[in-house]
Amino acid sequence: MPAPKSKPNTAAAPERGGDVLILTGPNLNMLGVREPKIYGKTTLADIELDCLAVAKELKLVIDFRQSNHEGELIDWVQQARGAFRAIIINGGAYTHTSIALMDALLLTDLPVYEVHISNVFRRESFRHNSYISLAATGVICGLGAASYTLALRAAAQALQTKA
Repeated sequence: MPAPKSKPNTAAAPERGGDVLILTGPNLNMLGVREPKIYGKTTLADIELDCLAVAKELKLVIDFRQSNHEGELIDWVQQARGAFRAIIINGGAYTHTSIALMDALLLTDLPVYEVHISNVFRRESFRHNSYISLAATGVICGLGAASYTLALRAAAQALQTKA
């Protein structure tokens, strides 16, 4: 399966950008080969396909992006304001280190759903701290690749309630 694009999937994206921006941070492009005992064998491309299927079911337009670069993630978060209705993010290691990413998420004034494939609270103590959580509406961790589609369903429900 090919690696996900680090640019938007614009197949059905309306002019405003879409409903939900899904961002994944550093090293997540290596899912499937990176520590499969922790992260499983599902690839990021598999997760993107699952998210596209759930988005279609929920009649949502998503934009799925991955970057290993903190500044690029911050740029995408800033651009989401006014272009998307919610953000789902797995910040990877930036979850535990990036105050700048947290600040960008806070300024969007959008619902933010933080996801992690592994249960970060059963891992090294430095992973227990999340700057993203300080900007998050909700957090899903430890449920494997399904964390992304669960967050998408949560975002859809919140957007429906807000409408």
